[in-house]
Amino acid sequence: MRGPVMRTRLRALLALVILTACLLAVSCNKEAAPGPDVWAVVNGKDILRDQVEKIYHSRADANSNSSPSSPEEALSLKLSILDQLITNEILLERATTMNLAATDAEVEEKFSESKSPYTEEEFQQKLKETGLSVDDLKSNIREQLSIQKLLNREVVAKISITDKDVSDFYDANRAQFNVPEPRYHIAQIVVTPRPDPSVHNASNDKATTPADAAHKAELIEQKLKSGADFSELATDYSEDSSASTGGDLGFVPESAFNQSDPEIKRILLGMKPGQVTQPLPIKGGGFRILKLIDREAAGQRQFADVQVQQAIRDALRTRKEQLLRSAYLTEARNEAHITDYLARQILESAGKLPDTH
Repeated sequence: MRGPVMRTRLRALLALVILTACLLAVSCNKEAAPGPDVWAVVNGKDILRDQVEKIYHSRADANSNSSPSSPEEALSLKLSILDQLITNEILLERATTMNLAATDAEVEEKFSESKSPYTEEEFQQKLKETGLSVDDLKSNIREQLSIQKLLNREVVAKISITDKDVSDFYDANRAQFNVPEPRYHIAQIVVTPRPDPSVHNASNDKATTPADAAHKAELIEQKLKSGADFSELATDYSEDSSASTGGDLGFVPESAFNQSDPEIKRILLGMKPGQVTQPLPIKGGGFRILKLIDREAAGQRQFADVQVQQAIRDALRTRKEQLLRSAYLTEARNEAHITDYLARQILESAGKLPDTH
């Protein structure tokens, strides 16, 4: 009897040793955070808590008139900011390796452009409101320009839309080019006195009061009268989601204005393509500046129409760029060594990470 009992005990002891070894291996493989202020490490480079907090507070300050976020919402936003910083670090490293980092001259040119609508006093006030310094702003500009140069080479330059692609799309989607009613191709620049934290423009510029909104709208109007590009101004300063597309809203059917905003319809009917409105008050506060890009009458658009072909080409290019960009970012992250300590802490604390001011 002692033999079987002894063998049973030995097997149990062996299983315990193996289990302990496995647990130790898991524990060893799980990297400990280098310190409480390191929230992530990307290819050996630390991303610090202060970097996340600075961006978080600049957005919170810009939206100080809205209700405060709950602890969960605040932590979720910080996690999102950290994730973007991780992606930016990966892309910036690639840009540097490929000698695509923005030059000092490029940074200064963009910095001067972002500063030009304001007096020095107004510009300093903007920096104070966002909690950013001139060095912070220039660093952000350098990063974004470098990343854009990288994506232009690695993504945009690889996109090719052939004439056959365009004609095939038209043949497969002929019904889309049958316009049932007049429609207007418009773009807009929006300025609001109560900034939306989920909306961002290229210069991170947002009005925070009604007076500030009126002044900003006036400055934009002056730049437009001086010949500034509408799309670039929308990208840099518009305070709605269309900023990412240069303010372009695409074609809007005439019926959309009949009840929602007949005054806008009246204004558009009196405009010629290329014309821009003065700042128009928005219900609830703020201003909207509209540009009529084109007007289309009802009826079937033929493939021979150059504008039809260009619209298809632009749509196909945008679609392919979004796909390739997403694939490129996924591949870049897969090839990087990333440790997100903030995400780990949130999971381990069941979302109750202490001291997340």
